[in-house]
Amino acid sequence: MARTVWDSTVGKKAVMAVSGLIMLLYLVAHMIGNLKIYFGAGEFNHYAHWLRTVGEPFMHYEWTLWLIRIVLVAAVVAHATSAYQLSRRDIRARPGKYVHSRPRASYATRTMRWGGIILGLFIVWHILDLTTGTVHSGGFQPGHPYQNVVDTFSTWYGNVVYIVAMLALGLHIRHGFWSAAQTLGVGSRARDRALKTVADVLALLLTAGFVAVPVGVMTGVVS
Repeated sequence: MARTVWDSTVGKKAVMAVSGLIMLLYLVAHMIGNLKIYFGAGEFNHYAHWLRTVGEPFMHYEWTLWLIRIVLVAAVVAHATSAYQLSRRDIRARPGKYVHSRPRASYATRTMRWGGIILGLFIVWHILDLTTGTVHSGGFQPGHPYQNVVDTFSTWYGNVVYIVAMLALGLHIRHGFWSAAQTLGVGSRARDRALKTVADVLALLLTAGFVAVPVGVMTGVVS
């Protein structure tokens, strides 16, 4: 039955919707955690350490964090795979151009695919920069996330990569949240306006919240 659901267009859209909502919940929590950087190095580094001790002593050191990482990786893979397969299915279904021009879609709708690619590449860069330190500038310091974040956003390219990715994220959330609501049957004619408003507010708050970190470093508020 699971294979039948996955092979259907509706099933793939449902997988996209659920995995997208899982990532959205994580992004809200991640943004709130990021903003702790404005309370100083001690507060931010303590928060990063706390993430590794959540659930102790029942859970071993970092077990909860790795469990979250596994769920996120599964959500990202499921989201990307279903998005790619749906895109290929759509192309095969309409190999030629439309005889009549279609109504102009919103900018977010037209950039969903490219936005997804940008975000996928950003996730890889972000992990290599602030988790493993592989591409980090200024000398990566394990256990000192505050200093590592300041190092990253003290470079022009670190700011450009991050801000461009966050703008793409905002557009992705704006369209994706509303689409997920429609897929899961939450949307209706009476609720559409409210859902679009929620999508706009979420996209704006998350974009502003994430961009506030590099802006804080650039302006010297965080140093």
